[in-house]
Amino acid sequence: MPIEDFADFLLEHTGGQLTEVGIGFQFKVALRLMERGREVTAIDWNRDAVEKARELGINAYIDDIFHPSLELYEGSRALYSVRPTPEIIKPILELGRILGTPVFILPLAGDTMPRSMRLVNFRGLAIYTTKPI
Repeated sequence: MPIEDFADFLLEHTGGQLTEVGIGFQFKVALRLMERGREVTAIDWNRDAVEKARELGINAYIDDIFHPSLELYEGSRALYSVRPTPEIIKPILELGRILGTPVFILPLAGDTMPRSMRLVNFRGLAIYTTKPI
């Protein structure tokens, strides 16, 4: 169950542009999505992570999820996050609510997820979503 399987899940359950919130230095999912023809925007507060993402060809921006610049998310059909830190999960969900887009989170094992999210097992990955699957 490689992390890239999360990209396959997103390809099956979403359409259009995707935005990865909190990309950090984990680029595998975004790159796999792009290899399969999907437009991806990556967001992080860490300037070095954003610069590295740009070097890899990912459309990346610096933003503060606690006070998001909504224009960076325009056109996004879904938000996703790979192993986000627990403190940014609620702001990601709030942003999805504001934008009217589904949210998909692949948490770290053992992280507690909000009860409002639905658990989906995909190739052994525990993926949480706000979208009925």
